[in-house]
Amino acid sequence: MDDTAAGSSPASPGPRRHLLALLAAVAGVVLLVDQLTKALAVEHLDESSSVPLVGNLLSLRLLFNPGAAFSLATGMTWVLTLVAVGVVVVIVRAARRLGSRIWAVSLGLLLGGALGNLVDRLVRPPAFGRGHVVDFIAYGDWFVGNVADIAIVVAAGLVVLLGLLGIDLDGVRRRPESTQETTGA
Repeated sequence: MDDTAAGSSPASPGPRRHLLALLAAVAGVVLLVDQLTKALAVEHLDESSSVPLVGNLLSLRLLFNPGAAFSLATGMTWVLTLVAVGVVVVIVRAARRLGSRIWAVSLGLLLGGALGNLVDRLVRPPAFGRGHVVDFIAYGDWFVGNVADIAIVVAAGLVVLLGLLGIDLDGVRRRPESTQETTGA
């Protein structure tokens, strides 16, 4: 039985190569903007000062983060590098099943964000695979992040939304369990 006959319908299907190109384009733009903004931050900001943008809510503040979000796992930078490599591999493998533009955008945002922070881990001091991520967008006193982090958070939100809507990676919308017909003997 095909998915349409089961009550599902494809969500924005398109030729797979176009979806892969969209994923790659989104990832490339995120990576480029992330690395350019980090270079500008390193060049124009210093760690001892903050540049207010929206009062105390949003400012520019340069940090070199050896850990994950909220500076967690600061002593495990190499593990975070391996996790980022794993995320990239999973996204590339999952891309073969793409059948939806919104999934291509979501995975592109996630891939671009993961690559943006992975580049820092690989090429920035103190050492290969243990580099500190450049963070410079301060959200009050809560945390400091970067463009890659924004892309990852937006991607996570889209993935949750797609899950709630029942839209699979292949673009097929699953029928909620409560509305499926039951067959009995």
